[in-house]
Amino acid sequence: MDEKLRAGVLGATGMVGQRFVAMLENHPWFEVTTLAASPRSAGKTYAQAVDGRWKMETPIPEAVKDLKILDVSEVEKVAAQVDFVFSAVSMSKDKIKAIEEAYAKTETPVVSNNSAHRWTPDVPMVVPEINPEHFKVIDYQRKRLGTKRGFIAVKPNCSIQSYAPALSAWLKFEPYEVIASTYQAISGAGKNFDDWPEMKGNIIPFISGEEEKSEKEPLKIWGQLDEAKGEIVPATSPVITSQCIRVPILYGHTATVFVKFKQNPTKEELVAALESYQGLPQSLNLPSTPKQFIQYLSEDDRPQVAKDVNFENGMGISIGRLRKDSVYDWKFVGLSHNTARGAAGGGVLSAELLTAQGYITKK
Repeated sequence: MDEKLRAGVLGATGMVGQRFVAMLENHPWFEVTTLAASPRSAGKTYAQAVDGRWKMETPIPEAVKDLKILDVSEVEKVAAQVDFVFSAVSMSKDKIKAIEEAYAKTETPVVSNNSAHRWTPDVPMVVPEINPEHFKVIDYQRKRLGTKRGFIAVKPNCSIQSYAPALSAWLKFEPYEVIASTYQAISGAGKNFDDWPEMKGNIIPFISGEEEKSEKEPLKIWGQLDEAKGEIVPATSPVITSQCIRVPILYGHTATVFVKFKQNPTKEELVAALESYQGLPQSLNLPSTPKQFIQYLSEDDRPQVAKDVNFENGMGISIGRLRKDSVYDWKFVGLSHNTARGAAGGGVLSAELLTAQGYITKK
């Protein structure tokens, strides 16, 4: 790419916003030129705004330290300075819907980490390796919004990335019933142990809204574009039931999963399907693409957060403990990095694919 696209980050001071900023440092296609956040941060430099609450393992990128933060609600002002934006704003769902549509209507593409638009029928919710064809619904969304280049695309919930990729690799074996229990890191709530000391040595068996997302969002990912309606129609199978638990881990969502199949795959067939599963990002060799999307670990005690969460820079999925079950057909354990693949990294990879396909261009 001859000239980098100007990227903005909405909600740049929060944990996911910080992860966007960190992951975009030295990106070959995108340059962070604009940071926006709440009015209380507006006017400060980025370094001032995140002083004492920078949560990333790497230092604040030098290129953004002195950028003045804009008020995210000044939509026209922010939009005038960017080619597209990543959205990680922290607001009510109604306010998020409104502000993301407002940005799209300034002809600014929005790649969102938020859940507010995941069930808007003409908004694609994409894992780039699984359902990139859903980006075609953008054409219908633009007609509704009255835009030529502005649109909203979202990524799914962070926790489903620990098991939905495996099930996607196995769709040819016709899974029809799934139990998925997730054990989710505290960074998924935008926290670390300094913010949330009561999580040390603790487990909380409830995460608001997560079980519905875990059960329903994979079905939209596996759905089909209905061109007559101009929307994505979710799949109806497999049926998923879920429990979601918060555990004292900083990064990494783990899932224990039980599956029934209409076909009768062998373990060898299931493992081969995982290891060979590739998507459009791999064939296009996009900058943030993991070369190996899914790895299978044969050791009895893997995957482990401590050893495997950063597989492929946090953009790969780790699967292990695949074995026959006495009630269901097969069971396994999955692991994904919740703020890399599950949040900002998934958004960056989506933006790369949208750029490669011509949906994001220079203004």
